[in-house]
Parts: sequence; C-alpha cells; structure tokens
Amino acid sequence: MTDSKYFTTTKKGEIFELKAELNSDKKEKKKEAVKKVIASMTVGKDVSALFPDVVNCMQTDNLELKKLVYLYLMNYAKSQPDMAIMAVNTFVKDCEDPNPLIRALAVRTMGCIRVDKITEYLCEPLRKCLKDEDPYVRKTAAVCVAKLHDINAQLVEDQGFLDTLKDLISDSNPMVVANAVAALSEIAESHPSSNLLDLNPQSINKLLTALNECTEWGQIFILDCLANYTPKDDREAQSICERVTPRLSHANSAVVLSAVKVLMKFMEMLSKDLDYYSTLLKKLAPPLVTLLSAEPELQYVALRNINLIVQKRPEILKHEMKVFFVKYNDPIYVKLEKLDIMIRLASQANIAQVLAELKEYATEVDVDFVRKAVRAIGRCAIKVEQSAERCVSTLLDLIQTKVNYVVQEAIVVIKDIFRKYPNKYESVIATLCENLDSLDEPEARAAMIWIVGEYAERIDNADELLESFLEGFHDESTQVQLQLLTAIVKLFLKKPTETQELVQQVLSLATQDSDNPDLRDRGYIYWRLLSTDPVAAKEVVLAEKPLISEETDLIEPTLLDELICYIGTLASVYHKPPSAFVEGGRGIVHKSLPPRTASSESTESPETAPAGAPPGEQPDVIPAQGDLLGDLLNLDLGPPVSGPPLATSSVQMGAVDLLGSGLDSLIGAPNFVAPPAAAVPANLGATVGSGLSDLFDLTSGVGTLSGSYVAPKTVWLPAMKAKGLEISGTFTRQVGSISMDLQLTNKALQVMTDFAIQFNRNSFGLAPAAPLQVHAPLSPNQTVESSLPLNTVGSVMKMEPLNNLQVAVKNNIDVFYFSTLYPLHILFVEDGKMDRQMFLATWKDIPNENEAQFQIRDCPLNAEAVSSRLQSSNIFTVAKRNVEGQDMLYQSLKLTNGIWVLAELRIQPGNPSLTLSLKCRAPEVSQHVYQAYETILEN
Repeated sequence: MTDSKYFTTTKKGEIFELKAELNSDKKEKKKEAVKKVIASMTVGKDVSALFPDVVNCMQTDNLELKKLVYLYLMNYAKSQPDMAIMAVNTFVKDCEDPNPLIRALAVRTMGCIRVDKITEYLCEPLRKCLKDEDPYVRKTAAVCVAKLHDINAQLVEDQGFLDTLKDLISDSNPMVVANAVAALSEIAESHPSSNLLDLNPQSINKLLTALNECTEWGQIFILDCLANYTPKDDREAQSICERVTPRLSHANSAVVLSAVKVLMKFMEMLSKDLDYYSTLLKKLAPPLVTLLSAEPELQYVALRNINLIVQKRPEILKHEMKVFFVKYNDPIYVKLEKLDIMIRLASQANIAQVLAELKEYATEVDVDFVRKAVRAIGRCAIKVEQSAERCVSTLLDLIQTKVNYVVQEAIVVIKDIFRKYPNKYESVIATLCENLDSLDEPEARAAMIWIVGEYAERIDNADELLESFLEGFHDESTQVQLQLLTAIVKLFLKKPTETQELVQQVLSLATQDSDNPDLRDRGYIYWRLLSTDPVAAKEVVLAEKPLISEETDLIEPTLLDELICYIGTLASVYHKPPSAFVEGGRGIVHKSLPPRTASSESTESPETAPAGAPPGEQPDVIPAQGDLLGDLLNLDLGPPVSGPPLATSSVQMGAVDLLGSGLDSLIGAPNFVAPPAAAVPANLGATVGSGLSDLFDLTSGVGTLSGSYVAPKTVWLPAMKAKGLEISGTFTRQVGSISMDLQLTNKALQVMTDFAIQFNRNSFGLAPAAPLQVHAPLSPNQTVESSLPLNTVGSVMKMEPLNNLQVAVKNNIDVFYFSTLYPLHILFVEDGKMDRQMFLATWKDIPNENEAQFQIRDCPLNAEAVSSRLQSSNIFTVAKRNVEGQDMLYQSLKLTNGIWVLAELRIQPGNPSLTLSLKCRAPEVSQHVYQAYETILEN
C-alpha cells in the first residue's frame, strides 16, 4: 500500500493520539506515527507541539525513521530553538556512527538547522566529518561548511574550516573535489575580496583530473571555477582548452554551456594563426547546433547564449545558417530569437538563402513575427551591400500585397535603406506615395514624411502630400509632428516660392498652438534661422547626413565581454550583467575576458582612467564656433527631463534664446527684466554688493569667511574665437551663494559695450541671478573683473557630461558661445550634514549596485586635516572610527537639487592613497563627486 493513506485522515484530537503513538514501545507503531506527523506537516498543519516526542524517536538504528525525524527537525528547529538543543547530543553521536549514510545524514541536517544557538555545538562533529574516511561523508560535509558560513561566517573562519575546504580540492575522490569547489565558490561570491579560490597550475591540474569522473553537476561547478582562472600564458590556456573540449559532447546542456564559456574565455589568449585555434572553432559549432534540437524552453536559453557567441565570434557558426531557419511549430519567442541570429550571420555567401526565407516569413499569420521579418529584410540590405537591390525589390513585392502592417514596416525600413545608400533607390518613391492613405502607425507616418521632405525636389506634389498630413496636425503623435515640421522646412528651403504659406502655417501650429516644449523649441529655432539667416538655415537643415551603421543593436563591447564570462547563467538570457537584476548583490564582481597575449594591448579600467581634465586645460566639450549651432539644434530632441516646477525669468533661457532674437531683451538695458526676488539668495546683496566693507566688519560675524575651494581662473573663450573678446573665469561658493567670477579682456581695436549673458538649460538649473555688471565701456587692451551671482532655479536638462554649462555672451559686436565644466562642489549646500541614524538607514536603503569605489592618490593629509578641508566645501563628517589601524570617515553632502550623497573615506596612516566609496540614488553623479573630492584634497 502507498503512503497516500497518511494524507487522508481528518480526525479530531489527532495530536493527542499521535503523542501516544510516538511514545509507544513498538518500533513499527513509532514509525507509522512519525510518517503521519510528516504528512500533517507537509499539508500545512502545525505539529510543533510534538517536538519533544519526535526528537525522542531519534535514538534508533532504523535509517528510514531517522531520515523522517531529521526532516521534522529541519522544519521546526527555527521556531523551537530551545528544544532543538535537545537534539545536539544525537547529532554528535550520529556523526560517529559506523554507517557512513547516517554520518552523512547527520552532517547534512546540521547544515540545514539555521539556529545560532546550536551552531557552535556542531563544529566538532563537522570537523571530524570533513576528515572522514568515507568520501560520501566528506562531500556532504564540504557543502555543510558553505551553509554554516551563511549562518555564521566568523565562526567558520575562526574554526579553520576554510583551510580544510581548500585541502579537499586535492582529495582523491572527484565528487569531494567538486563539492569543495562548489562550497568555496559559494563563499567567495559573498566575500569577493577574500581570494579563497587561490587557483594555480597545480590546483587547476587536480580540478581537470577530477572533471572526467564527476557527476554532471559536479562538472558544472568545476567548469565554472575554471572560467574564473586566468592562465599565465597561451600555452597553459591551450592545454586547459584541450582537456575541457571533451565536455562539449556531454548529454547535459548545462555542462555543454559551461564548457563553451571556458573555451570562449581562454580563446582570447590564443593566437588566431594557430592551427589549434581553427580546430577549436570547428569543434564549438556541433554542440551548439545540437542544443537546438531540445525542447523550446531549452532552445530559447541556447539561442540567447548563441546570440552572444555570434556577436563575439561569428566565424563559429557562419556555415550553420540552416539550423536557425524557423519551423512552423516553433513558439514565437524561439522564432524571434532565431530571426535575430539569422541577420547576425547573414553574409554575401548566404544572403540569397536568407532573403528567400525572410520573404516566406513575411506571409505568415503571426503579426509580430511578420513585422520582425520585414524589418530583418531591411537590416540585411544595410548589412550586406551587394544584396541591397534584391532586398529593395523583395520589399516592393511585399508592399504590393497591400497588407497594412507589412506595408508600414516596409516603409520604415526603406527609409533606413535610403539613409544607407543615398541617390540609389529613390525610383521607388512613387510606389511608396501610393500607400500614403493606408498609414496609421506613427513610426510609418513619420518615415513617410521624412522621405517626402528629404526628396521633395523629386516629388511633384510634395507640398500637397505634406499638407494632407498638416490637416490633423494636433491629433498626430509627437514623433510625427516633429518630423512634419522638419519636412516642411526642408521643402520650403528647396521650393521657397511655392511653399511660403505652408511653412508659416506649420511654424504657427508648432510654436503658438502647441504645448509640447520639444515641438515649440524646434519651431522657434527654425523660425529664427529662417528669418535671420536663410543661408545658415540651408546649411543646417539640409546638411549631408552621416550614413547609418549596419548593426545598431549590437551589445556594447565591454558588456559583451562581461556577458561571455556569464554564459550558461541567467545573465546570458537577460543580456544584462548580474548587478542589473540581482537585488542586494553585495558580492557581485564585474568579470572580463583575459587580455590577448599575442598583442600588447591592455584596456584601461574606468577606475584607473584619468578623471576629468586637469584644471589648467580647456575641457574638450567646447565645440567649434561653426558646430555649436548644429549641436544646439539637437538639444531639445530628447524627451524633456522631468523635475520640480521651476521659476522662470528672462535671464534663464532655453536653447531658443541662444540663437538670435531671444537676446533682443538683453540688447537694450531698459528692457531687461530682473529676476523675481525669491530667485536671489537673501545674503547675496551682502556678498556681492557691499564687498570689502563686510569682510572687515568683524562684528557681523562674516569676518572669518572661509568658503569652499576656488579653482584658479582658466580661459573659457579665447579672443581669436570671439572677435577680440577674451573671457576667463572660475566658479565660487561663499556662504550659500554661488557666483561665476569673470575676467573680460578686450584684445580688439574697438570699444566693447552692452554686455549681457545667458545660460542654456543644464543638469542642475544653474542660471544668472542678476544681469552681468560691466559698468564702463571696455576699451582696447583693458581688463575688467565681474562677479555674476547664480541661482539654481533655471530650466533643467540633463547634459553630457553632467556638469557641462553652455553660455552665450552678447556685446555691441556680436553674440558668442562657449562651453565650460563647473566643479560640482559649488552645488554642495550648507545643510548637508545628515544625522547618524539617518545616515545608517539611508546607506542600507540605497541598493548596492549604486555604490562606486575610487582611489584618491598622493594625499598626505591625516584624518583630521582631511575632514576639516572637506567641511569647508560642505562635505560633512557624520562619524569617525578606527578599524584595524585605518581611519574611517563617514560623510554626507547634499546637492542643490536635494540629492544626497553618502561617502565612506578610508585613510591608512602613512599611505598617501585614500579609498573613497560613494552611495547615491542617482549614481551618475558619483564620478563628479569623486572629482570634487580629488580637487579639494589636492589643492
């Protein structure tokens, strides 16, 4: 009879009956009772009241009964820790039982009882089991160490279990080796700096020997461990590859992918000229192809991994195109993945085959798949130039089918083909125009409008076509509105006499009737361009466009290298590094492929790269005078940056005012509108206005003014770029007020007057808080100093880099543009000191992936001096402690937009290098905060 009978009883008073049966003298009755208890526990009944009675049953030679009691114990030990101590004595005895199965069972259960009180009692039995004569007991004990480390890491280290685990790597039994590797890998993941798996050629040799005799999961542990090893030269890499290659023919797909990961990683170190390299490429293809004959879920995982492999080394599968052809019964997720790989493998040799397949797919019934297939034809045209003509004719055939969604996708990809091969396939425009009425998707409508605008001179009725779109302008999506605006301006520049009315109509719709800031800004830019300088407008709007690249969806190379190190894991399916989706992944280390030994190239890590331009150098973000107009046209094309509602004034400006008559308000001083009172800090007048008198007025308490660090002035706008006007400057923060200290020099032969200044939208809303004061006309060879008060209530737009500021300066000669980088510490506010408890809670609350670590070199200061110097720049020390001879400063700072940044600064006395860890909810500011630390401490 089966054990299902234990699950059917629903008697009342059952606990009492079970208690009696558990204390029975008859062994069979006892066993039956324990089975009933376990059955009740399994279906969710609370049988914890029977804990002492069940524990009494542990004293038995019957292995089955012992297993059941241990199962009960694992479940209830946490809720009954005091009772669980009763079982310790039995564990100790069982660990010395002559039967190895009982010894292993005891040690396994010990690892599963997560109760702090009893862990210390289990150390002695565990130590014995780790050195047991039976390999089954040793392999179980190895895993128990990892479990115990998770409960109490300090205890495991103090008891020396980690050293015993390392010794087990040299064990004679392959399963013991595999479990020791698995346990050490698990522990090392939570302590990345511990270097537990100290692999060397001798230990690698032992692992490779054990690899052939392990179970499949043991092989996976060992292969994953091998993947973390970096061979000392290409000969060692080749030797490891030769011994791992047989795993490719394993029946378990996880073993195959782990072997592929090791080979892909070590191939980096092999020279491509070696015969072995080409042999290895040939050996990698068949196992990957075999994975595609598994069930769909496994196929999908294999395809996601193959996608990465093909991007890294397309030569592996270049002859295997046919296996990626879609089958009629493939699920949609497999179909789409196969399609992607087909395009990656497409080449001149196989393009005819691929196109025939894709054309077939485009007549399928699954709409999503058909769309992707049509798009794939376009991607093939862009990738393989020789096939472009054939692709275009295939797309035209599909357009003739008049299936709405096929036509729309075809038009979107034909637009890209025009971008890639200008003046080659424009003869098809007539066919496209016939389908204008059937377009209802924004992307297709926008693509069609782009085509009409770009080739307006070849389309007789271009104005009528665009006018037809204009009728429902306000109902269109933003994408279509923006495209329509640009297309009509292009049309006007090509046929000015016929389309003047049309362009005025669209500019009026975009600027006066629209509430979309992107559309309005673009409309104003075009309006000003057309009204002030039509020649410049032509150069900007009808400029020759760069050809589009063939692969727009390739994974960025450094990320691809990292993902190759994660083949066979979830990261390879998501195509994201583990840090992007593992919550609280404190032990995640960024992996990378080993450097090629054949070449001397070495990639510089982001941490060691020079941080920011030195103070004396001109930052390279300053565009040439001629390019700036084009750059500013692109400023508003991204989505608007959301932020708090901002005060506006004529001093603060969007991109529009930088370009023409937006500066009109600044030309005549009487028309200048002062900013609202709230925008100017209360103490600004004292700082700027009364100047020296305040500094010497000791009674006011400002006499000991020690503001944040001020960088020396650098040249922002050279005279040769500004018709003789040279501007140098720096930024300062004093008592809560930010100012831009300018030095204007006239190197021209004429007097300069009527100075005015405006800022473009920037990341932190910096804007002038008052007009630029240059009181007297600036004579030739004269220099004048001026301090411009700033506030942070201007318009916000994320810049690249974050601290980039674009400035327009006007005088009686012209308007000049320049760009500069402001130091972030001018935005550190005076109330940036966080309460200790708040600091601790916030530090824990911010995800670990937001933490960034940096090195500050050549700083000979001690902890007090560092703390005091940083405090003068509003970086406040919340707490300080000494850990193992190192001074740890915990600091906080707050930016003007309310973002808090928490820091841990590690100072080793006598060592001029400091370690800075930063945590922030907006991690993109970390690099700039680090640069601020470096600047303040170095100067």
